[in-house]
Amino acid sequence: MSISTPHRPAAGWPSGPSPDGRAEPVGASPDRLAEPVGGATPPHAPTAGSRLLRRGGALAPGVTASALAVAAAYGVHRVAGAVPMLTAALILGVLAANLGLLPAATRPGLRFAATRFMRLGVVLLGLQVSFGDILALGAQTIVMVVTVLVVTFTGTRWMGRRLGLSERLSLLVAAGFSICGASAVAAVDGALGTRPGDPEAERETATAVGLVTLCGSLAIAVLPPVARLLGLSPYDAGRWIGASVHDVGQVVATAAIAGSAALVPAIAVKLVRVVMLAPIAAGVALRTRRDARAGGRGRPAVLPLFVIGFLATMALRSTVTVPPGALSAATVARDVLFAAALFGLGSAVRLRELARTGRRALLLGLTSWALIAGISYAGVLLTSR
Repeated sequence: MSISTPHRPAAGWPSGPSPDGRAEPVGASPDRLAEPVGGATPPHAPTAGSRLLRRGGALAPGVTASALAVAAAYGVHRVAGAVPMLTAALILGVLAANLGLLPAATRPGLRFAATRFMRLGVVLLGLQVSFGDILALGAQTIVMVVTVLVVTFTGTRWMGRRLGLSERLSLLVAAGFSICGASAVAAVDGALGTRPGDPEAERETATAVGLVTLCGSLAIAVLPPVARLLGLSPYDAGRWIGASVHDVGQVVATAAIAGSAALVPAIAVKLVRVVMLAPIAAGVALRTRRDARAGGRGRPAVLPLFVIGFLATMALRSTVTVPPGALSAATVARDVLFAAALFGLGSAVRLRELARTGRRALLLGLTSWALIAGISYAGVLLTSR
């Protein structure tokens, strides 16, 4: 006599209604039956605080490495005054990455430093710009500086295409050399809406920053004696330096070597170029949005948030009397942020990979440097008092 056993449905098939009227699969996890009603968060779900702590823990090794690198770069600058702190930070990043001194755990924090710290530095850069200082230069000088910027920007992009470099790298180099160095590279990179963590984009950004830092550092040693050789007055030497050297800090260092009388016109002319950061970034973002719309991709903001912050601090500097102590503190904070960001960018440079396109990129950088130096020298002569 055979004994029949009850039929047991296979797991996953409905065996009866659940309390809410839906079929409940056999073998379902007890957690499924114990889910809270009404969309409440389960007790084991991560809270915002725990996510923040986990995110901070992931960033801590890289941010700590950047902080130590800033201290080391400052020490190098104190010992060898001819080496700017920002240049030392970039070189330290390249060396640390290519000598295998940076563990994988530092990568998220270094990427964070390279982007977020650089953008915060750009915001603080706006505190150095006053519309009154710019207008005091006169219409001729302002038109000359803008013309030099546009010709350099356009010519560098054209040369990059001729050398077979990517459109993105050519654009970043053009922005860095024509506007204001690493901060301009960061602004245009943000306007392009680059996807975070893209290794190729990170390498191109680091290459552009490396080129403008290298050539700007060379300008500190080269331009002052060349200005004397060309017979430029201190005022015109300052205007030439401000119109051709890339980073604000490099302009200050170069003009200080050229003489105290060159410092004020150099900074004023440089600030005209800094002001052009916002319209150039907006133009790049608008073109990116147009191309993204045609391709059905996501579109970046017309102006990245940190560029809006730059405009806000610039407006503050122009309308409110900012205490000298606050300006000095902001300048120190900006340099520290830029140094940490440059270390992070340098850590993304892989010398073996860079060697494949390094010669062409270096040629583009040197050509752009010669272009802006030559055009700005002609402009200074044409608008000389």
